[in-house]
Amino acid sequence: MSTTGAGSRADREARFRAVYEVTYLDLVRFVQRRVHPSHAEDIVADAFLVAWRRIDDLPVEAADARAWLFGIAQRTLLNGQRGDRRRQALTIRIADATVVAQSGQAWKGSDAEMVARRLDLASAWGRLTAVHQEALSLAVWDGLDGPQAAMVLGISPVAFRLRLSRARRVLRRYAESTPAQSSSLRAALGEGNPS
Repeated sequence: MSTTGAGSRADREARFRAVYEVTYLDLVRFVQRRVHPSHAEDIVADAFLVAWRRIDDLPVEAADARAWLFGIAQRTLLNGQRGDRRRQALTIRIADATVVAQSGQAWKGSDAEMVARRLDLASAWGRLTAVHQEALSLAVWDGLDGPQAAMVLGISPVAFRLRLSRARRVLRRYAESTPAQSSSLRAALGEGNPS
């Protein structure tokens, strides 16, 4: 083996380690929002295996490398889950209204209006399509800019901006339309919570 090849291998290993250390936790959080947390580390390990095999394709900029890894993790998820499981992989989880509503102790000292708004948001989120949930998640929770999020999804930055704009509009519309269940829950929360 030549010293040049060994040097470049050492450089690749150092570069991979540096990217791994900087992006590992973000990638785990990214995956945990899409699958059961017990499966996240396995998927992240698979994503980093792909990244190691394609180390020469790894972007130089840290933010671009992070988005590139998110894209690999996203494709790993999709390759492993088909049909109904694919839909589950794209569902981003926020507060589950039934869990929140059943934990009566959580209301002590809480602002009933704030809790009701969070339940409205959770309900609105659940009504969004997987495509809209993914666009909002990449922009808000994962902190990716338009071109980076577009890279994750394999679409153009313009297409991502349009998708994100539509998702925001739909979420706002769903959150503003207050179902009767939410109104009765607001009343119940107001009664159980001294103001």
